[in-house]
Amino acid sequence: MDVDAFVEVHEPTWQRLEELVGRRRLDGDSSDELVRLYQRVVTHLSQVQASGGDPVLASRLSRLAARARTRIGGAREPAWRELARFALVSFPAAVFRIRWLVVAVAAVFVAVAAAVAAWVATDPAVLAALGSEEDLRQYVERDFVDYYSQNTAASFAGQVWTNNARIAALCVALGIAGLPVLYVLFTNAVGVGQAAGMLFAFDRGDVFFAFILPHGFMELTAVFVAGAAGLRIFWAWVAPGGRTRADSLAAEGRALFTVALGLVFVLAVSGVVEGFVTPAPWPTPVRVGVGLAVLVAFCVYVHVLGGRAVRAGETGDLRAADTGDLAPARG
Repeated sequence: MDVDAFVEVHEPTWQRLEELVGRRRLDGDSSDELVRLYQRVVTHLSQVQASGGDPVLASRLSRLAARARTRIGGAREPAWRELARFALVSFPAAVFRIRWLVVAVAAVFVAVAAAVAAWVATDPAVLAALGSEEDLRQYVERDFVDYYSQNTAASFAGQVWTNNARIAALCVALGIAGLPVLYVLFTNAVGVGQAAGMLFAFDRGDVFFAFILPHGFMELTAVFVAGAAGLRIFWAWVAPGGRTRADSLAAEGRALFTVALGLVFVLAVSGVVEGFVTPAPWPTPVRVGVGLAVLVAFCVYVHVLGGRAVRAGETGDLRAADTGDLAPARG
């Protein structure tokens, strides 16, 4: 397809549809014209996608068709219903679908972190490469613990939330490339392993677990979920199955970007735990128990609501009415 020629021929139709969609009121003739132009645009969209044309143009036409369809079909459901559907159906369904990949990512992450920790803790040369004796002692005896209380709890929770939400969003957004997701997961595993190795080298392993586990249960699980979502998006175009690569990538991208949005709220909870529970002067079993309870609640939420939604045919994708219409077209 000659994209430039296609745009030149059909641009007036698209602009006219945009004009009609943007009007506050439509008379009978304008409403009929809106429907006719909408039908033409979804045909144009299917032609662009079937020919493997410009994805930017396809995105533009998809958005235009969605706006026109909304105008034709009337008002959407109230916002609270959309939010309820997201929390009770879309997000748990998207996570439930990739649960075994999450488990695999978690297993590899923990294995890498444990290997790095053992290497740092047992090899004096590696330990020395991380800093001088004085610097290492200051880290394991003061800095590691002080990190969790150097700012007010609310401020620290906010910093942790934004940082971890950024990591989760990167994993999903870069999923199409595959390797960046593995890099993000690997560097985080190495970082955790180095910290553990340094504390174990100075017989402070109990301190490591006491200050990592309360928030780490949920925080690391969120990272595993984000990494699994990114890798699933990558696999969607590598092995699309019976769909075209474009259709497979679009469907999985929409469904799994739901994960990135949902993890913003999950990581907010993790940030609160890290800001208020991890540095609290409570017995270690109590702090770890709070973190474990948060993780168990999340797992039950995904298993019960997500499992029910998936059995009902949900994937985490948008409703069929919101994904864009396609009319039959030859390739």
